Amino acid sequence: MTDPTRIDVHQHLIPPERARAMAGRAAGLGWPAPVWDEASALAMMDRRSIATGVLSYAAPLAAPDDPEGARTGARSVNEYTAELVKNRPDRFGLFAVLPLPDVDGALAEAAHALDELNADGVMVLSNAQGRYLGDPEFEPLWAELDRRSAVVLVHPTAPPGPPDPALPPAPLVDFPYDTTRTALHLAMRGVPRRHPRIRMILPHAGGFLPYAAQRLALAGHLDPDTTPEDFLADLRRFYFDTALAGSPATLPSLLAFADPERVLFGSDFPMLPEEWGTGFDNGLDGYAGWDPGQLHAINRGNAEALIPRLATG
Repeated sequence: MTDPTRIDVHQHLIPPERARAMAGRAAGLGWPAPVWDEASALAMMDRRSIATGVLSYAAPLAAPDDPEGARTGARSVNEYTAELVKNRPDRFGLFAVLPLPDVDGALAEAAHALDELNADGVMVLSNAQGRYLGDPEFEPLWAELDRRSAVVLVHPTAPPGPPDPALPPAPLVDFPYDTTRTALHLAMRGVPRRHPRIRMILPHAGGFLPYAAQRLALAGHLDPDTTPEDFLADLRRFYFDTALAGSPATLPSLLAFADPERVLFGSDFPMLPEEWGTGFDNGLDGYAGWDPGQLHAINRGNAEALIPRLATG
């Protein structure tokens, strides 16, 4: 039975001035061009029993050689989104985009978003112009977000290098790979262990991480300062969302690996066409393995614990 009060931690927006760039990016990835406006988002949410969607902008902000453009773009996107949230705080939240790999710019934007715009958290891409999130140069950002106990959505993007035209589009194949790679990069560099107050969400059930976690944890044998059990514990510090994950093979793997209290509902609208996403919603609702109360927790309760502003009652 569908839960009428879902909190969607993985929902996107496309500000009007970004629509053409987003359509071009989708075309370059071989992906359906997303279309977004506030009214259509609210209508989708009503159809899919989503009470609140935490919005983020999941695309590069500027060309790689234009850090100032990325700073300006992040500020514009975040202020546009904050206005939506201000007008409809019951329906929308904000994960503010940060202009990595510009660490100083990211620190400034995080402070502005969290202190002035009352953002619910921040969003970063899984790699920043080819640099993965465990890069030591990003340490000042993680230290500051840990100080703030921030929620961080790690959204996948294409890995470095040209795509293979013989394979399906990057969002289907390469994005889960890049999520897995950046999670491993973070864990291998000790970021989750050093900064345990950061609540970091991996979309799409963590890519391939739950399925391969026991194998990947063998990397703990290669580091004299850790063990496979330590490494596995670090990987379990992440949160996971259910976008594209409501399937008979994915859910058992995710729930066998992750603490169910760290699993959150995600739609990936409008990057994932609604009719595609609805099929995964149905798979989530119809999964036979839920313990009592567990589906409601994933649909809403876990997100309320993560972002108390969204709690009702």
